[in-house]
Amino acid sequence: MKQTLSIVLAVTVTWIAFAQAQDVAVSEAFAGNEIVPDVISQAPAGLVKVTYSSSGAEANLGNELTPTQVKEQPTVSWDAEPGALYTLVLTDPDAPSREKPKMREWKHWVVVNVPESDVAAGETVAEYIGSAPPQNSGLHRYVFLVYKQTDGKVQFDEPKLSNRNPNRGKFRVAEFAEKYHLGSPIAGNFYQAQYDDYVPQVYASLTETK
Repeated sequence: MKQTLSIVLAVTVTWIAFAQAQDVAVSEAFAGNEIVPDVISQAPAGLVKVTYSSSGAEANLGNELTPTQVKEQPTVSWDAEPGALYTLVLTDPDAPSREKPKMREWKHWVVVNVPESDVAAGETVAEYIGSAPPQNSGLHRYVFLVYKQTDGKVQFDEPKLSNRNPNRGKFRVAEFAEKYHLGSPIAGNFYQAQYDDYVPQVYASLTETK
């Protein structure tokens, strides 16, 4: 009995230490890459797991991925509370470049009223568009943020955008969160990407004018 209790305590302590280390890693990465304050004022504590199944790529707090690797909508999950609803956002603060972000931010993906972390069951406000940084614009930061909807289901009045609609510039996720009383993000992740030969295909797919 004592041995079993010791094992349980050891596992618990290890898990707590791991969780604390993860929180620190997320906070340091967001601050070190200036996502705080360029996008949000406070880094989230939790980590969003982001996997691009078609390419096997994963976002990992600032690692570099290619537009080719991230062209398909990823699988996304986080430590969700049973019965809670969440909002998921993917935003690029470096449009058209990090040095001259006059279109900051570019809205890549928004899903609201997500039950727990079942993104497919949420309400898509802006369909997913992969990374398409302009040629010679350097690395862009692509930031995933998850907000817990503390007031339950929210009626969002944003225009719904298909993945062919390019009208996504000058988005402000902090203002979006304030408008819908989402508070601070509870989890996040990001990767970086620069131009590759797939980018022109993304531009060619953006055909809607409204």
